Amino acid sequence: MSIGLGIFLFVVGAILTFALDVSVNWIDLDLVGYILMGAGVVVVVIGIALLARRRASVTTERSGVDPASGQRVTQRSTESDL
Repeated sequence: MSIGLGIFLFVVGAILTFALDVSVNWIDLDLVGYILMGAGVVVVVIGIALLARRRASVTTERSGVDPASGQRVTQRSTESDL
């Protein structure tokens, strides 16, 4: 999601900067476009860094025999690092 948002911000900024030829007295659309493009790049870089994080998980499996019924019992538990 964050990579898509970053690409969207970059594209909107590029459109404001390079494609529009509109003059507004109270705001500089070129500056807003450059700011949005910069924010888009930052969001994409953060998104890639978060995707590249290594997520570790530990799976523990225990086997034994139930003394009451004599059947084999297996218990599995998984813990993940988020």
